[in-house]
Amino acid sequence: MPELRVPGATLYYETRGTGPVLLMIPGGGGDAASFDLVGADLADRFTVVAVDPRGRSRSAAGERGRDQRVEVHSDDMHRLLAEVSPTEPAFVFGSSSGAVIALDLLARHPERLRLVVAHEPPVLGLLPDADRWRAAFADVVEAFRGAGLEAAMAALGAAAGAEGADEPDDEREGTAQPDGTASAERLRRMRENMPQFLERELRQFSGHMPDLDALAAHSERLVPACGRASRGLLLARPAAVLAERLGTGLAEFPGGHVGLSTHPVRFAKVLRRTLAGAMAEDMA
Repeated sequence: MPELRVPGATLYYETRGTGPVLLMIPGGGGDAASFDLVGADLADRFTVVAVDPRGRSRSAAGERGRDQRVEVHSDDMHRLLAEVSPTEPAFVFGSSSGAVIALDLLARHPERLRLVVAHEPPVLGLLPDADRWRAAFADVVEAFRGAGLEAAMAALGAAAGAEGADEPDDEREGTAQPDGTASAERLRRMRENMPQFLERELRQFSGHMPDLDALAAHSERLVPACGRASRGLLLARPAAVLAERLGTGLAEFPGGHVGLSTHPVRFAKVLRRTLAGAMAEDMA
């Protein structure tokens, strides 16, 4: 698989399909495999580029144990776009902390992007009760340090709130399924990534405030999005505030915060429609 050397790290990434580039940036402890199912459904129309961000999985060398900065990750994605789409603006989908990176990328390099879909970026500074949630995320980190991963995830789940029900994703016939070995390997990598995420990314990324003036200047290239099952909950609220502030409207995707994993077929359909709308406007 291809790799890209960037300052201080080597990024692992995967490509599939043909057409305009769609860069997919995972959140949390995720990596390129987070997009295996959704990417397989989109590869007939897009060159899907999925990346392990620095500090995670196959891009971890030299970065584990270091506090992560959104601007550095954004610079990484800018360099990756120069590699995979050197002459044409690209589409970007970011999930959770990956959506925070995508927002910064749009604010600083709008000329490289056709459209950014930011799915539930946890930008706490957009919320009127931000101090409460910063304290809650600090408690998650302390729970991890004092009692381990399960305690930390329980604290994070309590802060995020209970998601509502959504229709099942029962249209699996057309979706490529990872085999059991690949799924087990992905889960192993995610678990290994969690200490880095909890100690070095959670507060750092959720505390980042994007340049709202820059985003407003290019709001036609931004689609804030949330999950149908997580509307009104903590991790979905910043996207709603951003959409209202910029006047973009809020896109709704199947499932909740990790709907791309729980509802991949319907998630891919909504993402395809969203990207197709931007392509139609380009041709108008």
